[in-house]
Amino acid sequence: MTETKKRAARNRTLTLSDSEVEYYRSLCLSPSRNVSASEIMNKTLLGDTFDLLSKLPSNSIDLLIVDPPYNLSKDFHGQKFEAGSNQEYERFTRAWIEAAIPLLKQDASIYVCCDWRSSLIIGPVLQNYFDIKNRITWQREKGRGAKSNWKNGMEDIWFATASKKDYVFNLDDVMIRRRVIAPYKQNGKPKDWEQTDNGNYRNTCPSNFWDDCTVPYWSMPENTDHPTQKPEKLIAKIILASSKPGDVILDPFLGSGTTSVVAKKLGRNFIGIEQNPLYCAWAEKRLELAETDREIQGYSDGVFWERNSLAAQKSAKHKKEISQAKQAPITKTEKSF
Repeated sequence: MTETKKRAARNRTLTLSDSEVEYYRSLCLSPSRNVSASEIMNKTLLGDTFDLLSKLPSNSIDLLIVDPPYNLSKDFHGQKFEAGSNQEYERFTRAWIEAAIPLLKQDASIYVCCDWRSSLIIGPVLQNYFDIKNRITWQREKGRGAKSNWKNGMEDIWFATASKKDYVFNLDDVMIRRRVIAPYKQNGKPKDWEQTDNGNYRNTCPSNFWDDCTVPYWSMPENTDHPTQKPEKLIAKIILASSKPGDVILDPFLGSGTTSVVAKKLGRNFIGIEQNPLYCAWAEKRLELAETDREIQGYSDGVFWERNSLAAQKSAKHKKEISQAKQAPITKTEKSF
């Protein structure tokens, strides 16, 4: 039975009835044998990731995005993950890495999410298998205060590659549009920035500190009741930077489906593995919604925008639509009038 919650009228959190959960869960696959890429492409796989990874085709994955359970005791809607010693978590990390390695192409990239504690374990383990390129830190905003410590408002993402030199990184696809505070002009004209009705903006190169991602909450259509859901915007940065259209992305701890949904919105192929039937149902419902809604909050006009810039995003989108309409060829019917 799904948990029934009383929600405010404006709450956009995804909810499913028991019958809907059963229907969407039925769309998932649970392979009992080795499968080909075509059999599982753009599918949600229901089952234990260590069992299913062994059944996937080798040398088939371009980008691996991993958001494993952190080394914390947490209840994932009836399926509990218990915190263990650092040694136990290291063994867990090595297990999923070694299960995933045969699936990766030679030029594959790997991103692994973690909190500050598990980061201390995951980073050193990763460098035993891959070439570490960077450690991204992103600002979560959400989080409870601490009485005897600093509030934890950050998480890490390790970026690594299977090859030291041969890998994808699309810098132009992950530029950030920032407001220009002190605009500089050359010969009376803006230098490296654009003047708009909503202010002055510059497209800048992204750093390894991301302060523009918002943890999903009740008013966002991407929100679910998953306790550790990542923002679509965050996953979009990873996918756009480290894959090409048509590439195959694997998420072995899919959760509520964010990686698969964003991959679909951005024209990539995906394979997601999740052991919780409820989360699989959420993922399938979100994939269905993505058929008609390709928007990613905070990403528009081909760039990532700062927080609290929705009005500027809408204005830029509106002007682009007007410009495209003006440039559209006039049909015979239009000419007759």
